[in-house]
Amino acid sequence: MNAPQAPSRPYDPLSIAVELIRCPSVTPAEAGSLGVLEKYLGPLGFRCERMRFSAEGTPDVDNLYARIGTEGPHFCFAGHTDVVPVGETSAWTVDPFAAEIKGGRLYGRGAADMKSAVAAFAAAAERIVRGGLKGSISLLITGDEEGPSINGTVKMLQALAARGETIDHCLVGEPTSVERLGDMAKIGRRGSINGWLTVTGCQGHVAYPHLADNPVPRLLEMLRQLDDHVLDEGTDHFQPSNFEITSVDVGNQATNVIPGSARAVFNIRFNDLHTGASLDQWMRSICDAVTAELGGSYALKTVTSGEAFLTPPGDFSALIARSIEKVTGIAPELSTTGGTSDARFIRAYAPVVEFGLPNATMHKADENADVNEISRLADIYEEILRGYFGEMTT
Repeated sequence: MNAPQAPSRPYDPLSIAVELIRCPSVTPAEAGSLGVLEKYLGPLGFRCERMRFSAEGTPDVDNLYARIGTEGPHFCFAGHTDVVPVGETSAWTVDPFAAEIKGGRLYGRGAADMKSAVAAFAAAAERIVRGGLKGSISLLITGDEEGPSINGTVKMLQALAARGETIDHCLVGEPTSVERLGDMAKIGRRGSINGWLTVTGCQGHVAYPHLADNPVPRLLEMLRQLDDHVLDEGTDHFQPSNFEITSVDVGNQATNVIPGSARAVFNIRFNDLHTGASLDQWMRSICDAVTAELGGSYALKTVTSGEAFLTPPGDFSALIARSIEKVTGIAPELSTTGGTSDARFIRAYAPVVEFGLPNATMHKADENADVNEISRLADIYEEILRGYFGEMTT
């Protein structure tokens, strides 16, 4: 097979985005998307390295680390080429992987989240590299962001650290804008902890409650106290933490049976006043107190999918904000709202900010992005890189 022909320059972010979307890279499938990036980055002098990781009980994942330069400062762009499933294809008016352009918008799974941003960064990097580079630029691209997030960014960062590679600053291309490109960037994210609570009693006939032990009242009291508690009032950069009950179930199909156990599932989105460990301890203290008063027993399992983090406003976020405003005329809000992203892993290695396209259509049928905004996103990324290797290195 012949090697792929080097693409013509300058690179067009829309064309790259189209190629990426036409790769049906639903997690964990790579489906050729990393090869598309290698085709564009390799001719520029990027050293492209496939990083494949596996873990028991999870699918193997192919990732790509591409770097040009060996010296500092080292600017890293982090993103993902995996996408969520298309869902019901009948809900789409276009082929999810055809990358069709209609009415000035690019349609397809990943158009917003976040293949267009990956394409825009590759195009921006080409413009910078063409003029000479004093420092290093890298792309850290995973195929596991929309999945378990076990064999992707986490292990890539660990592998880089193990061989002595450091990242000075990182930009994640998640779709952070809301109404229009440039109105919001993320300087932090709330943490997330899930809890599974099971209260155990003794099954019995409802007519003979003294022969049974109903766990439902104890579960309800635990949930009431957990839900009534005000975790905090928020901070200068974060909204208040919130506890949300997502399921309550006893699995009881009879009307005359006291159940032997009752279960609940809940989630807490928390700010940097808390940690997953501190919230686990708080929940157990509530459950312990209810159990001591009302009897019975319980089991609580918690999983923290990410800790809260904040990149304090400073030179890096100011550079990004200035670059956005220069291209769009909009001064972005520096926010910490929304869900989690792989920035929660990167923050342990380098200051990290997230910025990308509007997020209104991500994960939806007919996901799409404005073609002009894809082009302007590449302009913003270029401006960020020029400022970084100018202002922040002098």
